[in-house]
Amino acid sequence: MKCRIIVADDHPLFREAMVRTVQRVLPGACVEEAGRLDEVIALAVVGDVPDTLILDLRFPGLADIASLAQLRRQWQRTTLIIVSMVDDPVIIEQVMATGVDGFIGKSLGADEIGAAILAIRQGDVLVRYLPSGLLPSLDAEQGVEQLTQRQQEVLQLIAQGKTNKEIAKELDISPFTVRIHVSSLLKALNVSSRTAAAVKYTGS
Repeated sequence: MKCRIIVADDHPLFREAMVRTVQRVLPGACVEEAGRLDEVIALAVVGDVPDTLILDLRFPGLADIASLAQLRRQWQRTTLIIVSMVDDPVIIEQVMATGVDGFIGKSLGADEIGAAILAIRQGDVLVRYLPSGLLPSLDAEQGVEQLTQRQQEVLQLIAQGKTNKEIAKELDISPFTVRIHVSSLLKALNVSSRTAAAVKYTGS
């Protein structure tokens, strides 16, 4: 069965860019577009069940975050990916709690968005975005001392070899929030892995 993907966004330019990104990373996919929720539903009831729905968080017809949980129940076999400019970790955690498969920030580059889509479709529960309004921007020369207090706490536990689940329990926060902090501190330290971040921490 041919892979069927719906890209749902009311901004034509972003929707077209997302369609091109999907077609590039999944060249065999059948990619369809929608600008309103009723269009999504009309597409979904015709033919095969959509393999993936890429949905803007602030989408015409989507009343609130709770509506995502209803979509999740309706389309249990569909990979549900939310895209948004939102960079508030509390809102993102609420979105992920509805049972969607991933959250991708619109501020990411096309290659990063493409890679995130592939990872989510392969089963990763992924949160990936640029927290522009959340954390201080650090250049490559700045170090651990420039991180926020919470980031430093997460980094210390990473250096101790703890998993995200263990860090969440230690700090009494959700695993999704831990994942957001880990992603942010990796970007802040200009490193690509937890191991490299731990090295910077132990060398600070």
